[in-house]
Amino acid sequence: MECPSFNALIQQSIHDHWDLPALTDYGTHTYQFKDVARIIEKLHIILEASGVEHGDKVAICGRNSARWGIAFLATLTYGAVAVPILHEFHPEQIHDLVNHSGAKLLFVGDQVWPKLDAEKMPGLEGIFSNSNDEYKILLARTDKVRFARENLNRLFGEKFPMNFRPKHINYHADEPDELAVLNYTSGTTSSSKGVMIPYRALWSNVEFAHEVYDRHVAPGENVVSILPTAHMYGMAFEFLYEICRGAHVHFIPKNPSPTVLLKVFSEVKPKVVIAVPLLIEKIVRKAIFPKIQAPAIRLALMTPFLRDRIKTQIRRKMQTAFGDNFAEIIVGGAAMNQDIETFLKGIGFNYTIGYGATECAPIICYAPWDSFKQGSCGRPAPRMEVRIDSPDPQHVPGEIMARGMNVMLGYYKNDEATAQTLDSDGWYHTGDLGIMDAEGNVFIKGRLKNMLLGANGQNIYPEEIEDKLSSLPYVTECVVIQKGEQLYGLVYTDPDELRKGGLDRQQLEAQMEQNRQELNNIVPTYARLHGIRLVAEEFEKTPKKSIMRYKYMNYEV
Repeated sequence: MECPSFNALIQQSIHDHWDLPALTDYGTHTYQFKDVARIIEKLHIILEASGVEHGDKVAICGRNSARWGIAFLATLTYGAVAVPILHEFHPEQIHDLVNHSGAKLLFVGDQVWPKLDAEKMPGLEGIFSNSNDEYKILLARTDKVRFARENLNRLFGEKFPMNFRPKHINYHADEPDELAVLNYTSGTTSSSKGVMIPYRALWSNVEFAHEVYDRHVAPGENVVSILPTAHMYGMAFEFLYEICRGAHVHFIPKNPSPTVLLKVFSEVKPKVVIAVPLLIEKIVRKAIFPKIQAPAIRLALMTPFLRDRIKTQIRRKMQTAFGDNFAEIIVGGAAMNQDIETFLKGIGFNYTIGYGATECAPIICYAPWDSFKQGSCGRPAPRMEVRIDSPDPQHVPGEIMARGMNVMLGYYKNDEATAQTLDSDGWYHTGDLGIMDAEGNVFIKGRLKNMLLGANGQNIYPEEIEDKLSSLPYVTECVVIQKGEQLYGLVYTDPDELRKGGLDRQQLEAQMEQNRQELNNIVPTYARLHGIRLVAEEFEKTPKKSIMRYKYMNYEV
């Protein structure tokens, strides 16, 4: 399939939606598409005057914001390679990624900059503040960089002596296999790899979103940006699609709690909601489950003529919680607890679960909510093939493999990892285990690297045990680890739940032993837990809220 210029889509959308709102920092400032275009042109002047050439790397590090988005768009439309770096990374990791990428310039948010040491990023020629319209110079190692900022307004006036208009926009014409984004993974293993995302992958993911959402999302419609825009999931579906569609993105400045998000949803009323399972699960467990556990409600749910009415009321409460204007909630980034999913399916809630990877920018599988099969992660997305590396793909788990327009070029400066992940036929080896039914629905069973080996050679998928364990009382988060031939569950309990239940430490430990016995009654013998250990703090997570499992494999039990 022919892949048009991705930058041409951005250019056309800005031209067509000139006076519509584009980006809002929630509670502060809104930029119209014409404002975005004007600032992009100023950034192009900075890039050109600083000596940045097509293909050079420009790093962007900061919280989600309109300024982050504009710097990213300016980099692509200039023809440079954007290097988005998660602001939640440790400063030393940010230094390492800037150096590894070979970035010439860094645009950095004010909340990140005080933690960084410019001397540890010797390859940078300049660092600019990305927190306001002024683009203050934080570091200039060349006269070109200093000249670029000091003369920005004069250079802009000379380039556009009359009013800046849509006709003045002329963005870089990209090629399908040209490198667009160097995106460093933030997965559950300890090392980050630079994923080389070509323009065709950006175009294909945005085209997928057009195919799915254009009937729901009209120009000017609202979307809330929850996920990190430096991560491909949030970048593609809470930012790039909206820019190309003419929709209005609302950025939340700080890490939003469920309470803050519910307030934002009620005010903004987004047309589409992109979420991770943890957010959905917290809302259901804290706002919905306690209410339906009341004896009267439980009795009503057992009464046929009341059941449907109660379910309708619960569904309405869920829809209201998310702004009551959305067409669908797409959940992705991690597995969803099966009890929560069964509940959502049971009330007819319009959710679906997608599957993707940074290496596919990100979409691999998807199905609309009304044809989504519970427990699955959808079917192969347009322009993508998916197969299971197994002698019996419908019944025996094998590695999930994907091929198509969304797949990366490889890992930057890492030929060995590229060869291990991309085979000679173009198949991307995801490292995930799964099966596929006759209709093409994919069911994930766990990570290949996470799979444990039982005493008699049985394959043990810790994610399946964790799913059951997390449904038991006072288990907020959990990880299953292996010590010798024995399995242990590490459990974190929300302090609020403990206070509500009035449990002390001894009672909590007794409850966990009861949980262990209950769990062991429903899992195979080789998957039984030898013990449960309580951890004092929430598990460390990636920005997409997956537990950093590798950090707990050597936990002392």
